[in-house]
Amino acid sequence: MLHSKARWQISESDEAAARQMAEALRVEPLIAKLLVVRGIDSVDQAQRFLQADADHVHDPFLLDGMEAAIARIRAALAAGEKIRVYGDYDADGVSSTSLMVWLLRQVGAEHDSYIPHRVNEGYGLNKPALALAKEQGVSLLITVDTGISAREEIAFATEIGLDVIVTDHHEPPELLPECAAVINPKKPGCPYPFKQLAGVGVAFKLAHALLGRFPEELLEMATIGTVADLMPLVDENRILVKLGLSRMQNSDYAGIRALLGTAGIDPSQVNATHVGFSLAPRINAGGRLDSAEDAVRLLVSTNEDEAQFLADGLDMLNKERQRIVEDMTKEALQLLEESLADNPSVIVLAKEGWNVGVIGIVASKVLEKWYRPTIILGIDPETGKAKGSARSIAGFDIYRALSQCADLFDHFGGHQAAAGMSLSGGKIDELRKRLQEIASEQLSEEDLMPIMQADAFCTLAEMPVETIRQLNRLAPFGMGNPQPKFIFSGLSVGDKKKIGKEQQHLRLQLNQTVEESACTVEAIGFGRGAVSELISSSALLDVLGELSINEWNGMRKPQIVVQDIRIREKQMFDWRGGDLKRKFADLDIALQAMPKAVRKIGIVLFGDADKVSPPAGLMPEASVWRVSREGELTAAYASDGAEEPITAAYDALTDLILFDMPLRMEQLRSALAAAEGAERIFAIFRDPEPDAASTLPSRDMFKQVYGVIQRQSGFESYDTQLLTAFSKRSGLPVPSIRFIVDVFVELGFIEKTEKGIRLVASPGKKDLSEAAVYQDKVHREQIEQALLYSSSQEMSDWMRERFLPNDDQPLEGIV
Repeated sequence: MLHSKARWQISESDEAAARQMAEALRVEPLIAKLLVVRGIDSVDQAQRFLQADADHVHDPFLLDGMEAAIARIRAALAAGEKIRVYGDYDADGVSSTSLMVWLLRQVGAEHDSYIPHRVNEGYGLNKPALALAKEQGVSLLITVDTGISAREEIAFATEIGLDVIVTDHHEPPELLPECAAVINPKKPGCPYPFKQLAGVGVAFKLAHALLGRFPEELLEMATIGTVADLMPLVDENRILVKLGLSRMQNSDYAGIRALLGTAGIDPSQVNATHVGFSLAPRINAGGRLDSAEDAVRLLVSTNEDEAQFLADGLDMLNKERQRIVEDMTKEALQLLEESLADNPSVIVLAKEGWNVGVIGIVASKVLEKWYRPTIILGIDPETGKAKGSARSIAGFDIYRALSQCADLFDHFGGHQAAAGMSLSGGKIDELRKRLQEIASEQLSEEDLMPIMQADAFCTLAEMPVETIRQLNRLAPFGMGNPQPKFIFSGLSVGDKKKIGKEQQHLRLQLNQTVEESACTVEAIGFGRGAVSELISSSALLDVLGELSINEWNGMRKPQIVVQDIRIREKQMFDWRGGDLKRKFADLDIALQAMPKAVRKIGIVLFGDADKVSPPAGLMPEASVWRVSREGELTAAYASDGAEEPITAAYDALTDLILFDMPLRMEQLRSALAAAEGAERIFAIFRDPEPDAASTLPSRDMFKQVYGVIQRQSGFESYDTQLLTAFSKRSGLPVPSIRFIVDVFVELGFIEKTEKGIRLVASPGKKDLSEAAVYQDKVHREQIEQALLYSSSQEMSDWMRERFLPNDDQPLEGIV
């Protein structure tokens, strides 16, 4: 077995509707099925989705407050008033600010921009910044990606004679600010049909309204903010991003060209993933570690040299940001492990000195590992004030939860999936307590397991290169319109290999036969190299993954990019031979990546204690068990040599290591039957007596040996020299002679003295088969044939047939 990382869910689809759509649109059946799965169930909707052009955008004046905003801006233009754009320091805020700067340049406005310093000023509008604007001759302030919750600050602006237009997309509070205009599609009563615009999307609509046309030249700015702020790529967002990515391939902006070059992105191949994971982090780096002003300067620059200089600077800041994030994440996870008294529904971690510029990223990484709503707070050691960032999971609206704790905050804001806040450090414990209570009421145990959504089941035969190529018609992919994912079931592994500089990735050759049609496809699992040790060569895999085309030396082949793997049956691993120490080390690394709660390892010993000892140090966390000839299980010792027996239940073991070769089949049957929880079985079957007789001696051989001992009246010594001489005289192998003597000793025909052996006077009559050592040898020949001289597949099949019948598990997790 191998558990998946997440619950797999399959989207429901109307097969008849998909067939009709495929015929009407003349697209691959798989493409039509994906459209239906995503709620696009009419041909008209599908055509709009696939075309995604400017003809399908909404009238900007449907946004409540837009007419008042345009009237005030035009009045400012006519009077030559100075306009200041006030933005936020993240990529959405930076791109929104830059878009507004380009707009105001076009219309000939006297203007400038301002973004508060994250550390020195914090999020949103602040009174000193507003007073400064008034002192510097600003009479109209236009906010972008901020302002909806700044009722008090905007009231102050009004008092000092500063007009404010708010453009924002965050959740509005109960009381809106009173100012010249408030534009937010989420504002109560706003008739705008699409509520999920990014901050830059709202700014783009203002530009659309002011210019009286669809401003294609501003699409690239809208693309950056929309993707970076994880807005759903549907409806109008999809149009903006699709058209913006197209323009980005031949960008008119020096700053974007410089960013693409610094990030090593081929402009002709740029996609939403590049924007989200390469461009946005560099734009964000300025606001996280220093000031966001350089990021704005980059995006509004018209000078190639200046743009390259600024892009290189942001690239250096981003590398420093990555280092800080890595260090803080390690600290946060360690702090969580140390303070974890129970299994929390919400994680709230705080520490003095944590860089508040990257706490959101750290929150995302902690959530990724623990899958809990997470808040990370940095505490200022001088003021005791804490600034935090929250990230949430499906089914838990973090903004709503924070709203129920509003009395604890100095400021807070955000939306369902993410939020920010500031509060006194002394209130953090109370915040943790309240959020825990709220989450405990709202979240079930199932909610706290990650969900991975798949679009459909698929076979390897259904993914030719042309079909995969057509999947790009559904792009751009992102939130709300994810990269299509498919589940492939019952795949066999032709080959597996760890690849990458640090062997961190996994490459698999997957095979499948459906209706006598055999297919082989390569799969790549990024960052999943360690799991290679948990996939046996005889396993049947279920894979959830994305489809891609692998191009190499002019060849184009289908490829699965693995997102998750599951094996539903107990797995058999052939560990006979090879470097055992390395295998244990690799297994330990693979298991360390799994939660401790589901990692329980047991080493099973079948031989006598004087011949087989626990393998000290190979697997420190393992318990060691002995199985008697009759199949009785007893706890032995910890594998690190501790004297106390292990008390963990044998039937709860997840990983069973069969260290030595069983003496009897009953031992193996008992060991496997009792291991109900075992998911993986590693067969080492080390021979405790490699020098033992290879075959059972004949009765004539027994007579021959007994006769020699009888004629000699025993031997005064019983050592290797004697046995070698005996072997030369009799022609029998030394192991056979030793075995025969052991049988005679057990039956009482011979007895061993301190030095040698001698006959027993008048021994009772007994058959050779009465000796346990003789019986062991009879069983050994059967066991050797099945367990030592068989291929991996033969051994696996043999053990399954006899000891692991009907161990297939249901396809759990698929809803």
